[in-house]
Order: sequence, then C-alpha cells, then structure tokens
Amino acid sequence: MKVLIMSDSHGLTDEIRMITDRHRQEVTAMIHCGDSELESKDTLLEGFLAVQGNCDEGGLPNDLIQDIAGKRFFITHGHLYNIKMTLMNLSYKSEEAGADIICFGHSHAAGSEMIDGRLFINPGSIRQPRGRKEKTYAVLNMVENQLELSYYDLEGNTVEELNKAYKID
Repeated sequence: MKVLIMSDSHGLTDEIRMITDRHRQEVTAMIHCGDSELESKDTLLEGFLAVQGNCDEGGLPNDLIQDIAGKRFFITHGHLYNIKMTLMNLSYKSEEAGADIICFGHSHAAGSEMIDGRLFINPGSIRQPRGRKEKTYAVLNMVENQLELSYYDLEGNTVEELNKAYKID
C-alpha cells in the first residue's frame, strides 16, 4: 500500500498534476501538507487529504487524522507547532492523536525520522526546497513490518540519499 505525500507547492498547478498523474494508479492515498495556495475546492486537490498552511486562504482543516492501511496518520502543515525550531510540540500532538505516521511541511526541508516509534515525514517542497537543490515529494510504501520511504524530484527521479526503510511492529 502506497501513499503519495507532497507539500509547499505554493501555487504550482502543472507540477501537482504531473506528480498526481505519475503516481495516481499506484497509490491508495494522496496527502498535501499545506501551502498549496489553491482554493480548497480546486480540482487539483480532489482525492487529496489536504491541510491548510500558513500561506493558504482558508477552507481546509489545520490538522487531519486518517487511518490508512491500519496506520493512523496525523497530517498538518507544521507552522502551528513551531516545527522550524523543534519537533517536540508536533510529537506531543501526534502522541495525543495516537498517530503512527506524521506528515508535515512548512520548513521546505525534506527528511524523515523515527521518534518514539512514530515516523515523521517531511516531503520537502516542490517549489522552493531548503537544504538541497532538488524539488522533492515522497511516496511511502507500507509492506508488512516495514515502511519504505522514497523521495523523488519533479522529473520522477529518485533522490537516493533521502530514501529510508523503517522496521515497525
């Protein structure tokens, strides 16, 4: 079971369409972690679990909790949890939500880490990446007792140094 995760597209439309078209047939769910700068009813966000970022106008929730393939996802942009300074606030909130996997954006910095048995995923930005040149998004593959996270650039090339696999119980 695969989940497409993107964030911080900041008004891009062709790129969202291209990424969605590239992966739509292989994923069970699609997540946008905010700052799409699109109207909440925009057809590009159809089928996405999408949240509101600090640059969005409104109409989307600040946070979403969604069960996907037996895992509880907590989805947020991150600005309300001060994620540019620390993941502690987000960690507390996700623990309250009973989340297994936390998807967030805001910092534009792609990366993932396991903290206290919960996987934190920032897909980076498809418009303005920070900390690297590639504009990135991620695909999470949930296989038995492993979470396999693959990062891609806009052209669909894998960004090997970001890819990780995590064992889970």
